Amino acid sequence: MDLSMNNPVSKTETSTMRNGRSDILVAFQGDHGAHSEAAAKTAFGAEVKTMPCETFAEIFEAVSSGKVTYGMAPIENSLVGSIHQNYDLLLEWQLPVVGEVNYRVSHALLARKGSTVESINKVYSHPVALEQCREFFKAHPKMKPILWNDTAGAVKMVAESSLVNAAALAGVSAAEIYGMEILKEHLEDQPTNFTRFLIIAREPEPFEGESKTSVVFSLKNEPGALFKCLSVFALRDISLTKIESRPMRQAGWQYYFYIDFADSAHSERGVKALDHLAEIAPFIKVLGTYPTDKTFANHEH
Repeated sequence: MDLSMNNPVSKTETSTMRNGRSDILVAFQGDHGAHSEAAAKTAFGAEVKTMPCETFAEIFEAVSSGKVTYGMAPIENSLVGSIHQNYDLLLEWQLPVVGEVNYRVSHALLARKGSTVESINKVYSHPVALEQCREFFKAHPKMKPILWNDTAGAVKMVAESSLVNAAALAGVSAAEIYGMEILKEHLEDQPTNFTRFLIIAREPEPFEGESKTSVVFSLKNEPGALFKCLSVFALRDISLTKIESRPMRQAGWQYYFYIDFADSAHSERGVKALDHLAEIAPFIKVLGTYPTDKTFANHEH
C-alpha cells in the first residue's frame, strides 16, 4: 500500500495554502480568463500568480519539476461527469492532492464589439462547456457549436481573428481580458453547474477542518471483490463520496477503482479501513488527504 505521500501531520498546524501568499504560482489548463484560472483565484486569492498550460499533463509536469507551487486539476463536473484523463494522471504521478475547490461555472456568450445575439452563427468553446449549454443551442438553432481547445482560448481566437458572426462561450472574466462584449450570460442548462478541482502539490500539507481522502486500488478477479473492498468503509461508518473506475492500460478488461471517503487516512478508523483494504486489494495508492470544500463559490444568479 502506497502511503508515502501522506505522512501524518498535526491538526494543530496551519495549512500553508493561504490566500495572499506572494510566493505562490498556480498552474492551470487553458488561457488566461479560463474557469480553471478563476478556480485558482477562488482557492488562493484574486492576486495569486497563475501559469497557463496547454494540456492537463503539463500541469502535473510543472508541479513535479518545481516550476509552480500548485496545480489545478479539474476532476468532475456536476452536469457532464468525470474528467477521466486527470484520474489517470493522478495515478501516474507521485503528487499528493492537498485540497479541493467546488467552483460554480457560469458561461457567457462573448463576441467582438458591435455584435448582437441575432448576428451570431458560430460559437467556439471547449466541448465540455458546449455540452453544459445544450438547451441554449436548442433555443438558438442558427448558432453552430464548434469545438475549441479551451473556453478562454476560444475567446482569444475570436478576438484576434477575422471571423464574421462568430462568438465564444466562456466565463465573463475573459471578456475584459480580450476586449470582448458580453452578449448573454448564464447559458448553462442548470444553476447547479459546478466543477470540482483537485489541488496538487509536491508534498502533503497540514490543515485544519474536516478531511477527505482519495484512494485508488485494484481488485482480484473473483466474486464479491468490489463488495468486500467497499465494505471496509461501511463497517466503520465511513461515508464514500465518490467512486470511479478506469481501465488498466497494461491489462485488458481489468480496472482501477478510485474512491473518495469522508475521513483522514491518518485517523484511527481511516488507518484501520485502509489496512483492511490492503488485505483484500492487490494494489492501493493513497492520492491525498485534504480539507473538504463545502462551499460553492463564484457567481450567483
